[in-house]
Amino acid sequence: MNEKNNPREIFGWKMYDWANSAFYTTVVGALFSPYITRLAQDAVGENGTVLDLGPLGAVTAKSLPTLCVSISVGLQVFLLPLLGALGDYSDLKKRLMAMFCYIAVTANCLMFFIKDDLYLAGGVLFIIANVCFGAALVFYNAFLPEITTEDQADKVSSRGFAYGYLGGAILLVFNLLLVLRAEQLGISAGLAVRLSLLSAGVWWGGFALITFALLKSHPTKKQLPPGKSYLSAGFSEIVASFKELRRLPLTLRYLIGYLIYNDGIQTVVFAASAFLEQELFPGGNPVFLLEIFVMVQFVAVAGALLFERLAYLIKTKNAIIVSLIIWSSIVIYANRFLDSVPEAWVLAAAIAIVLGGSQALSRSLFSKMIPAGKEASFFGLYEVSERGTSWMGPLLFSIVIARTGSYRAALLSLIFFFVVGLVVLWTTDTDRGIREAKAA
Repeated sequence: MNEKNNPREIFGWKMYDWANSAFYTTVVGALFSPYITRLAQDAVGENGTVLDLGPLGAVTAKSLPTLCVSISVGLQVFLLPLLGALGDYSDLKKRLMAMFCYIAVTANCLMFFIKDDLYLAGGVLFIIANVCFGAALVFYNAFLPEITTEDQADKVSSRGFAYGYLGGAILLVFNLLLVLRAEQLGISAGLAVRLSLLSAGVWWGGFALITFALLKSHPTKKQLPPGKSYLSAGFSEIVASFKELRRLPLTLRYLIGYLIYNDGIQTVVFAASAFLEQELFPGGNPVFLLEIFVMVQFVAVAGALLFERLAYLIKTKNAIIVSLIIWSSIVIYANRFLDSVPEAWVLAAAIAIVLGGSQALSRSLFSKMIPAGKEASFFGLYEVSERGTSWMGPLLFSIVIARTGSYRAALLSLIFFFVVGLVVLWTTDTDRGIREAKAA
């Protein structure tokens, strides 16, 4: 049986955060949304229609990126729980994680060829990459309770996020230098952006090799039932997981609260770059966007470690509540007061401080509320709203901005997710939920 808290294996696990954060920061966070928006606007006008969906409404240049997120997550709602169930029944968890990782890497790299009027093809590639990004994360997160003891979960999860933010920051520095020196290198700003998109895929796929070399395949705790295939067993396991959640009402309540508030977090992260560009630089300023995201990555490293310490002092649940209060303040500030570049830096710094902590602590707390042998199945449900896989927030953001044309109104609408999620978490006895999961 594999030993928990093995430093070598934990290092390999954390390196996947280092690797895949290139996609999350350079592509999802910094460049995809403003780049695709700009391509679409050049083709159809500032808020022109790129797709007419009839009674469902029109997809505009501004709403296209968030719609792509919503579509990708709509697919994940059905796919990820099934994959999670498959992971619990087989020893293929590591192989499946690698397969989906490299499908996503391939789609990410192909974004290099997206230019001119190929914005819809770019959206399709993003959907493929984001679906497979989330699929790989189901198995990645499910390894956490298998490789650590409960008392080490907050620490390992927080430091995994810290690795990710640091790795993402280093790549963004190189991309920033590339965009800044595009003219000196004899290339256009557009080509510099496309090379940056390509670099994220190369970084992700390259460093992930370390993870797959060090992470061990842990023996399954469950045997495939006689006469069932992995697919049929997977569907049965989804049903069993929901039944299990009914017997663990506090785990279910926490999961619902997380799905709500993390949708808000992910939408702020995804929409922030386009929001800042449209509000402060209508003509486009990719250099500013890369500069501010580099700062966010470095500050987020400290933020993840700060909230790890805060969780130790006031308990994990309370530390998450503090972060949600700050998130609510952030969207109010952006709507009412953001008018200048210095204020944008302040806003981004505040996001960075709470970003890593709120996500890392949410993951580690959930890992403690899962019954043994159900890790991948439960994380398949959890992953529906993990990094880059939220859907309610982007959908609401897309609807509001399509109807009002205002990024400020769309951003303010996200406070709904923070307030409701905070209330659900506040009223959930997570300590009792942990005890019930152990008993189960």
